[in-house]
Amino acid sequence: MTVQDVRAFNRFYTRLIGALDYGRHLYAPYSLTESRVLYELAHDGLMDAADLRARLDLDAGYLSRILTRFVDAGLIEREPSAADQRRRRLALTERGREVAALLDERARERVAALLDTVPPRDRRRLTEAMHTIRGILDGGHTEPQAPTEVVLRDPLPGDLGWIVQRNGAVYAAEYGWNAEYEGLVARIVAEFAERHDPRRERVWIAESRGRPVGCVMCVQDGKGASTARLRLLLVEPEARGRGVGDRLVRAVIDFARQAGYRELVLWTNDVLAAARRLYERHGFTLVAERPHHSFGKDLVGQDWRLELS
Repeated sequence: MTVQDVRAFNRFYTRLIGALDYGRHLYAPYSLTESRVLYELAHDGLMDAADLRARLDLDAGYLSRILTRFVDAGLIEREPSAADQRRRRLALTERGREVAALLDERARERVAALLDTVPPRDRRRLTEAMHTIRGILDGGHTEPQAPTEVVLRDPLPGDLGWIVQRNGAVYAAEYGWNAEYEGLVARIVAEFAERHDPRRERVWIAESRGRPVGCVMCVQDGKGASTARLRLLLVEPEARGRGVGDRLVRAVIDFARQAGYRELVLWTNDVLAAARRLYERHGFTLVAERPHHSFGKDLVGQDWRLELS
């Protein structure tokens, strides 16, 4: 990437934002900066003027003029801070909240209209690209956000390919496994896609903020119709510690019972300590171990079993 690449993207995005505000009606009669001030006050409630200035990186005199205009228009109230009389606390009035809500609704409508022009298959890529840009350029300084809901769903077009790609990338990064593992995952996924029985076999995708953060598969084991196999459990690093793995394993267990299987088995490796603890919590027992050299590493494979009846 070059400086020109970044500047070209900035020019494109600036034009895009301008197109969203075509005719300058989106925030009228307020400027974009004034609308940002109203947005921050609407979402954070009481706030010191100094904190607001720092958050929006505004000149003190410029912000003071905006706030004076808002006071005169009956949009905000200013009062001394109880903790420090030198600081001023800001709060929206009822009229201020109405104006902020109107501006927010207009913005939502314009963005929704923009997204309507994006094919559904491309929206996830767009979301992932936005998260990637923000995460890299922010340098980890984004304010902590409340945990978002994680939903389990059936795979959409492209999700099976995502399972292969993320398994290959995550295990290479965390354990140094080579392309042999990605090839194994690709064969497992291809076999499922070509000839799975939807009544007795299933894949789950864990999704957060519109993007996949985990997966797991339940298939009939080759040993017979009474045995199911749990395969390809994966939770993205960013989603760990939120119970995603527990929910995925529980989904497989519940489905296997409902499908009439009598036992559920899985194969893993001893280096996957977090996964092994997860299986133990759900009642799996270790039934066999054997060393092997796979994926470019010396490993100890493990067979685990759960009685379902």
